[in-house]
Amino acid sequence: MSDSPEIKVDTTLGVTAPLGFKAGAAAVGVKKLSKKPDVGVIACDVAAATAAVFTQNKVCAAPVLVCREHLARSRAIRGVVANSGNANACTGEQGLADARAMAATTAAKLGAPAEQFLVASTGVIGRMLPMDTVRLGVENACTALARGPEADMAFARAIMTTDTRPKMAGARLTLRGRTVTVAGCTKGVGMIAPNMATTLGFLTTDAPVAAPVLDKILRRAADATYNCCTVDGHTSTNDTLILMASGLAFADAAAKPISERSAEGKQFAAAVMAVCESLARQIVSDGEGATKLIEIRVTGAASAAEARRAAGAIANSPLVKTAFFGQDPNWGRIVSAAGYAGISSGPETMRLIMGDLVIFDRGRPVDADADRLAAVMKAHDIAVHLDLGAGSGAARYLTCDFSYDYVKINAEYTT
Repeated sequence: MSDSPEIKVDTTLGVTAPLGFKAGAAAVGVKKLSKKPDVGVIACDVAAATAAVFTQNKVCAAPVLVCREHLARSRAIRGVVANSGNANACTGEQGLADARAMAATTAAKLGAPAEQFLVASTGVIGRMLPMDTVRLGVENACTALARGPEADMAFARAIMTTDTRPKMAGARLTLRGRTVTVAGCTKGVGMIAPNMATTLGFLTTDAPVAAPVLDKILRRAADATYNCCTVDGHTSTNDTLILMASGLAFADAAAKPISERSAEGKQFAAAVMAVCESLARQIVSDGEGATKLIEIRVTGAASAAEARRAAGAIANSPLVKTAFFGQDPNWGRIVSAAGYAGISSGPETMRLIMGDLVIFDRGRPVDADADRLAAVMKAHDIAVHLDLGAGSGAARYLTCDFSYDYVKINAEYTT
């Protein structure tokens, strides 16, 4: 989706833009041989209504399990503690104890119960957290808590792994005559594939929204944005997307919570969707070694499920992705990828458009203008539209190309 006409996204807004939130970060060496921030904390002045979605990978990290434990007890959350450089995944009972210790250390520093803090980690799988280092980082990050652009940027950098740049987005809207903000940050450039949220993402808002409504809005937004982006088809063990609502935009008015089906509820949901869309696009655009952002749209499928399978097959095909890197309009790879995805229709009903050029139509190639097609392939943003001609099902994916650098980054990731 593109930004709603009513919702303008600002990529300079981060997690402290909504009222009631502070953030801090520290560089303590969890990322070995690096002086970059690697521990971050988000803290809310009040217990915030919270919704979250997590990886569906059966191999899930200790922080995910701890978050699920804490949210099962209460959806009123005071903050999040996160680290990069170590995923704390496949680390057994010690990993669980370490994730709980991260929450407890944050809680002790900020004077709230440990169960009111969520935990997130990202980095290499199968290595134990250096807990003395992590504890120091948590304490330093809590001491550094602040509001404003510098705090937003510090936290966004603290969750980065092989990201080349921080990723933030926010939107402001007017509800009941008050300015309400939705903002957040995310990370992720590799091990990205749709199966919940495919990354770490943290969203905050000062709108008065109850946790059950937040949950529905977040799940819809994640499904339409994060779950439709892929870099390499590999779902992470640590995927976490959290949305916290302080309600403090209406702190002096005893505000009634926003209802899901009201006009203001729909406007708020559109803002969450627009922010998630921006963050998802930033992830794919910064995919490991990526040089292009490619939007795959499939229409005319026999069902929405068929459309999604076809779009996903195209977006995850290494042959498709390498062709885009080479600026090679090898469209046969696109239609054949759709064909092996379990669709009902065949090539005789398909129509393929790249950019604004029809290049395949109902079983036959179209002699497209070579110069215009070359210009499409050279662009950073490329639109691919495949109509299957079999029904009304539709879906889209965001993907990127595979370059030489993608292989180099992942071949040398732990060495």
